[in-house]
Amino acid sequence: MSRLRVTHTSTFRYSGPVQASYNEARMTPLSQAGQTVIDTRLSVQPQTWTHDYRDYWGTAVTAFEVLAPHESLVITAEHLVEVGDRPPVRSPASWAALRSPEVRDRLAEFLSDTPTTEAPDELVALAAAAADGLDPDAAALAVCLALRDEVEYIPGVTSVHTPASEAWAARAGVCQDVAHLAVGALRSLGIPARYVSGYLHPNQDSEVGETVSGESHAWVEWWVGDWVPFDPTNRMPAGSHHVVLARGRSYDDVPPLRGIYAGTGTQELAVTVQITREG
Repeated sequence: MSRLRVTHTSTFRYSGPVQASYNEARMTPLSQAGQTVIDTRLSVQPQTWTHDYRDYWGTAVTAFEVLAPHESLVITAEHLVEVGDRPPVRSPASWAALRSPEVRDRLAEFLSDTPTTEAPDELVALAAAAADGLDPDAAALAVCLALRDEVEYIPGVTSVHTPASEAWAARAGVCQDVAHLAVGALRSLGIPARYVSGYLHPNQDSEVGETVSGESHAWVEWWVGDWVPFDPTNRMPAGSHHVVLARGRSYDDVPPLRGIYAGTGTQELAVTVQITREG
């Protein structure tokens, strides 16, 4: 179990006055299995009207608008969270259970591809070969490890909206690409899978009280009787170093910020994530 304090700051600067902006922030964690939120707050400058709600996927969303002219916008999310490793699934589902009408109906949204998760034929074949002879849980792990061996982690070669097929063709990308590829590969086998966004503490050996530059991160969960969290980019279970913010079919369901603004200038975005281990 780890106690982590996360400070996530997003700063928009505009080349000219903005008359108004309308936004949604998915930057607030929720308490759930393996994660307890001790304290959380989200502030917006200039000060503005806000409204909190849960979206279709169960994510905490803060909607806000700024109706006064402004040349910058700063969103700061601060959280104190306890996170731990998830226990293994007690009774993993069989292939027959995954193919049952009840499971396929209940989890249909996590079995259907999106434009960014559809796996190319070559990846489908790799997934089938990796899963051959294994039960679904072991197969899911083998698939994630096999595809990660084929994809090099290289920042800057893709964007968060790059289709999995393009990242696969380049054999390169970042955590969002690896997560999209993993989700598509698992769904091609009939294993329900979802995309997870959040934060990663990058240093497992950090001291209590030490602050490090953290990362906004993406990983996956597959369903085999229960949801199993796994970080394919780092080839490890997602647990005591991962803080969950949102889940969905792909990145398009979970962006930390989404909005529009009225103005003629361009915008620049700077993001910092600081994580302190407090226990």
